[in-house]
Amino acid sequence: MKILVTGFEPFGGEKINPSLEAVKMLQSNIAGADIVKVPMPVVFGKSIEKLEEAIKLEKPDVVICVGQAGGRFEISIERVAINVDDARIADNEGNQPIDEKIFDDGEAAYFATLPIKAMVEEMRKGGVPAAVSNTAGTYVCNNIMYGLLYLASKKYPGIRGGFIHVPFIPEQVIGKANTPYMTLEQMAKGLSLAIKAVVENKDDIKVTHGKIC
Repeated sequence: MKILVTGFEPFGGEKINPSLEAVKMLQSNIAGADIVKVPMPVVFGKSIEKLEEAIKLEKPDVVICVGQAGGRFEISIERVAINVDDARIADNEGNQPIDEKIFDDGEAAYFATLPIKAMVEEMRKGGVPAAVSNTAGTYVCNNIMYGLLYLASKKYPGIRGGFIHVPFIPEQVIGKANTPYMTLEQMAKGLSLAIKAVVENKDDIKVTHGKIC
């Protein structure tokens, strides 16, 4: 099995993006799967183009995109991506789409095709805070997750895919009162455990990870 894992460059005035740094720390083989690591630009549309280039080149069985969600406490396994770009801030090339569809011929939403609850359970068993998330936002993280699942639906039906959000790291929360964080080492451990769950679980497990609101 080959798994393509992507991380994003810094954005929004930050000097580092823990998603990319944690991805760089992953071993080249996890639970018997070969791991290919690719950086992604924080640019609407371009990230999807770069992702498809990597898919064509590497021909992975699984694609996991990773991004930063500053302010979240846990590593978040995203359940769904929606067909809208609505940027609170401009991306790294100055684009700021508002209420725009990502693909005109795409579904309103696509669900991750990874065993998201098994991934959460594996991380928790390993001592890493983790949870299922029901919103990937409307910025470039959602854009690339939607693009990945759109491509899998339209052109690469054999690929399973999804998205993981990681928190800030300690150096990013200096001056940000009461903001949660996680070390890069903990993130890399969590991502490795999540990947292990993907390798070992084609179908997801039946456990409660829902939310009332």
